[in-house]
Amino acid sequence: MNAQNSHPTSGFPIEGAIALVTGANRGLGRHFAEQLLERGVARVYAAARRPETIDLPDVVPLRLDITDDDAVRAAADTASDVTLLVNNAGISRWTSLMTSDLENIRAEMETNFWGTLAMVRTFGPVLARNGGGAILNVLSAQSWFGFPNVNGYHASKAAQWALTNGVRLELEEQGTLVTGLHLGAIDTDFSAAYDGPKGDPADSARAGLDGLGKGAIEVIADDWSAHVKRSLAHDPARLYAEIRAGIV
Repeated sequence: MNAQNSHPTSGFPIEGAIALVTGANRGLGRHFAEQLLERGVARVYAAARRPETIDLPDVVPLRLDITDDDAVRAAADTASDVTLLVNNAGISRWTSLMTSDLENIRAEMETNFWGTLAMVRTFGPVLARNGGGAILNVLSAQSWFGFPNVNGYHASKAAQWALTNGVRLELEEQGTLVTGLHLGAIDTDFSAAYDGPKGDPADSARAGLDGLGKGAIEVIADDWSAHVKRSLAHDPARLYAEIRAGIV
């Protein structure tokens, strides 16, 4: 299911775009890079902390740690022609807010919130110079609900969702489309410790890119995430009863 809220534009033209994808060496990020090439982008900067692990042909590997401000600025200097930024990089340390090491909780916030914000603030002017462009932020159904032992991640993705909603308004005047992609668990290394059902990451990447093409400001990639989003309109006790019962 691709639930979308539309932006009042004709959509972002992916063919011919120049894209930068963070966390592009594996998992969902690799699918984004691969599908962008298939859709006829002019160039894909495939960014990762270890660019030597990137195995896709026809991309431009780029060393980037989004928590390192100097590295983010260097990436913007190198990729000064970018028109599409895909903020895919993220981490989960499987943390409890009450009992986990604060260092791990801070690392989740540092990457998922502060790292995303650093990318948006640094590449926002780049996009403006190149005509406005678009930003796709990879969020999560856990932007909207807590879950035992992953609540540091939940807090960081909730903050990233708020960030996405905020910068959308702030970048609208320069003509930048900002889209949030919400998804549930998908079958990648990121979700290896999760033993519940998992979706196909290729489907999530496709939903996000299709949404950009239609000018969507929010894309909900799967039925599970759509169910969680709908639950926000009801008594939150209903959702948490489902969580305790193992339904969500």
